[in-house]
Amino acid sequence: MAGNKSLFERRRMRSRTQLRLKGAGRLRLSIHRTSRHIYAQIINDVEGKTIAAASTLEADLKTTSGANIPAASVVGKLIAERAKKAGVGQVVFDRGGFLFHGRVKALADAAREGGLDF
Repeated sequence: MAGNKSLFERRRMRSRTQLRLKGAGRLRLSIHRTSRHIYAQIINDVEGKTIAAASTLEADLKTTSGANIPAASVVGKLIAERAKKAGVGQVVFDRGGFLFHGRVKALADAAREGGLDF
């Protein structure tokens, strides 16, 4: 479990990043990861609506472990596919205070390969 200090630092970084990204005027690809799963959403901050979402909790992905890089890649491809279906091409990547490494990087790379531009 993350210590209180690292949790507060991540929350502080996330709120600072949120202010910058919301002013960008584009849709936001927001990710969240836990020790067991990874989640991705494309959010319209102006309307306050989620356009597309994908996670390792979905029925077809639940058979594999959600806590590894291949699972994150599958979620990245899935969110890119759903974004294209919704007519979204450009997004701002919101890593949510997590380091751009490992599962976060794998998800981002897979989303780029799937056709999302950020």
